Amino acid sequence: MFELSPIVAGLWRIVDWKLDVQERVHWIEQALELGITSFDHADIYGDYRAESLFGEALKTASALRQRMQLITKCGIRLRSAQRPYRINYYDTSASYVRAEVEQSLRNLHTEQLDLVLIHRPDYLMDAAALADTFATLTREGKVAHWGVSNHTTSQFALLHQHCPLQTNQVELSPLQMDALDDGTLDQAQQLGLRPMIWSPLAGGRLFSGDDEQAHRVRAEMSTIAARYGISLTTLAFAWVLRHPSRPYPITGTGRLEGLRDAVAARDVQLDAEDWYALWTASKGHGVP
Repeated sequence: MFELSPIVAGLWRIVDWKLDVQERVHWIEQALELGITSFDHADIYGDYRAESLFGEALKTASALRQRMQLITKCGIRLRSAQRPYRINYYDTSASYVRAEVEQSLRNLHTEQLDLVLIHRPDYLMDAAALADTFATLTREGKVAHWGVSNHTTSQFALLHQHCPLQTNQVELSPLQMDALDDGTLDQAQQLGLRPMIWSPLAGGRLFSGDDEQAHRVRAEMSTIAARYGISLTTLAFAWVLRHPSRPYPITGTGRLEGLRDAVAARDVQLDAEDWYALWTASKGHGVP
């Protein structure tokens, strides 16, 4: 069975980290030393530049490629100076998926992508045709495994019946809990397919949010984290990891300390009362 590292490194903001090539190599090496071997990309990240920055590091230290799993996403046509679309829109046509996969291979200086996700649900998706595209690119050795991101249970099921999918990457954090109720994590357990989790720190809102919900959650987290002797980051990741779907949470940091805090969550045994205390703080009321 295909598996990722328990904590996945997200490269959405790599452009903002402003690291030179050697610094990027060093960052990858540090992540690997911590047991983070899976790296999550998307073709559109960093205005289509993020993959290339990571790929430059892999070209400089090519032996690193054998120690990792490369994940990327495609299917969003995002307007940019280089791609002057009239609007942003989704595209899962065979020609576009192939073009983006082949561009990602070039960007990342690799011969095969370990996992490719359809980034957002395309309302014009022809599931059978997309599955044929998947099969062709797999047969050509360009993609090992396929999955989706941000798909509803019915959208996942539609594509999964045509082609075995590995995961659904969805949002989950103590501030964003829709996945607990919309069926996506239930479906993951039902199928035995571990979900990937993006934004487990709510895009930083857990620490800097000035709204009432963020204040409530932060106060409760501070109390619990102090009792466990861990950071708020570690607690947030432990809260996600506590779910029985066995999720893969994704970091979004270029700081070694942030990576260490995420990895430390694996050693936290968060009890049900503390997990529900954060749920209660987030919702602003007790369980029904």
